[in-house]
Amino acid sequence: MPQLPRLPIDSQAVARQFARRAPLDAPQFLYGEIAQRMLRRLSYIRIAPRDILDAGCGAAHALDPLRARYPDQHYTGLDACGALLDTARERYAAKPGFWHRLRNKPTPAADFLQADLAETGLPDESLDLVWSNLALHWHPEPHLVLQEWRRILRNDALAMYSSLGPGTFRELREALAEADPDTRPMEFVDMHDFGDLMLQVGFADPVMDQEIITLTYKTADKLLEDVRALGGNPHPERRRGLPGRAWRERLVRALERRRHADGTIHLSLEVAYGHAWRVPARRGVFGDLPVTTFKRAQPLEDGKPLPRVVPRKPEDPS
Repeated sequence: MPQLPRLPIDSQAVARQFARRAPLDAPQFLYGEIAQRMLRRLSYIRIAPRDILDAGCGAAHALDPLRARYPDQHYTGLDACGALLDTARERYAAKPGFWHRLRNKPTPAADFLQADLAETGLPDESLDLVWSNLALHWHPEPHLVLQEWRRILRNDALAMYSSLGPGTFRELREALAEADPDTRPMEFVDMHDFGDLMLQVGFADPVMDQEIITLTYKTADKLLEDVRALGGNPHPERRRGLPGRAWRERLVRALERRRHADGTIHLSLEVAYGHAWRVPARRGVFGDLPVTTFKRAQPLEDGKPLPRVVPRKPEDPS
């Protein structure tokens, strides 16, 4: 039973930062767009799921779009942030939603569960689809998350997810390195590594692709506002406390120096998409292929440094 090192992500910090951003409406300019792109990919897949898990559901913004495609599904939204789940329950559990009112027959009620993505507590082989939009990169042990998804999916069921990759925030990282070389920004995992992990934990036929989305800004302040809305920095060695005015001014000047010929400042987002099928066993030329079982990393002793994974660096765009 191998043990992979943890990514440098403080899970408690992730939950606190997203609680401060509840109800998470502001960043839907990105989350909602990526959800629509995932739905378009899902439209090419022949599947009629009865039981769906929205892993890392936030405030359940994906619930209505998923109900539009699968009106008879039973939806479970799972997240580690209680504040976002409270918003989701208030919006969807206490009163009928849009798709309830539109249909002549009632839509199954949604359930919401606060849990770690890698320890859902859901029964074995109880789901037909795991859907996860821009949540996997917030977990320090994504290999355990993928392993958990395989456990809770039925045979011939599907896992589909999106995740940010190493090319994300390239311009901002360069500006941060210039303004404050001691800053420790968030790290991301390459999509090829996720594809390899899906095979190792027992998924079949993983399909991976990625795209670079470039946002353009007239001001550095608006760029930083959007980055703040998308989530904080959960790196355990991140700068503590609020940055001072001088620090922010240095960062803004570094961003200003990156204006393009059209006068805008760019911000790159590398978005990876993946899906794969849960199968009872994978067959190779010489019979069943082995399935790797990972175990959770041991808690750190006081005073010991955090083990780190160094993700694959993005390719030089030049």
